[in-house]
Amino acid sequence: MKRFFLFPMLLLAAVPVTAQTRLQVSDDIVLTQISPHVWVHTSVADLDGFPGVSSNGAVVVSQGEALLLDTPANDDQTERLVRFLADSLHARVTMFVPNHWHADCMGGLGWLQSQGVVSYANRMTVEEARKHGKPVPNHGFTESQILRVGEVPVVCRYEGGGHTPDNTVAWIPSERVLFGGCLVKDTAAVSIGNTADADMDAWPGTIERVKRRYENAEVIVPGHGQWGGTELLDHTLELVRGSSDR
Repeated sequence: MKRFFLFPMLLLAAVPVTAQTRLQVSDDIVLTQISPHVWVHTSVADLDGFPGVSSNGAVVVSQGEALLLDTPANDDQTERLVRFLADSLHARVTMFVPNHWHADCMGGLGWLQSQGVVSYANRMTVEEARKHGKPVPNHGFTESQILRVGEVPVVCRYEGGGHTPDNTVAWIPSERVLFGGCLVKDTAAVSIGNTADADMDAWPGTIERVKRRYENAEVIVPGHGQWGGTELLDHTLELVRGSSDR
């Protein structure tokens, strides 16, 4: 997890020109539309003793359904986000997929499960959640899992280790949006960030595979910071290689 500090009032800054709508869910959560069916949820919470950490997730919405890609860091924020989606976008969250096992990806899974939301995750994420005493996703996949949200297909795929050995990506082909999560760094990042659970040897090759497979991506969403285009992958690769050389 990158240590990215941001006061809640700054969540309104730096919205890209591709955004169609920006909605203030609460003082610590903002929703930004980046394509007809995809929204980024950005939340601020204390994580691992660090205050004011800003994290991104995504929501795919179609025909009254919603797929949540990463939760905010805790149950309370997750509940507020999900209820806002139902009340304001008239979309019921029915499925959830975390990028990896850290709290900034699945800290709200317990509440989602209490609401009957079905969760899918890399099998390694399932095992890490179980090992660390966290709520365990319902279903595990090895290589990929294709989900459908109304009329919109979403491909969740394991491309290899990086920020963690289990991190995945989610590709929404009809939108040309890739949710990279913490595998991908934003272009403002000056370091690779927290590598406590990273697979530094695998990370460069994983990013190279992502670059090849999703070369048509128009928007790439990192786990922290500002989303953008394929330049995020180039910057991530540069940071990883620089960190490995030290």
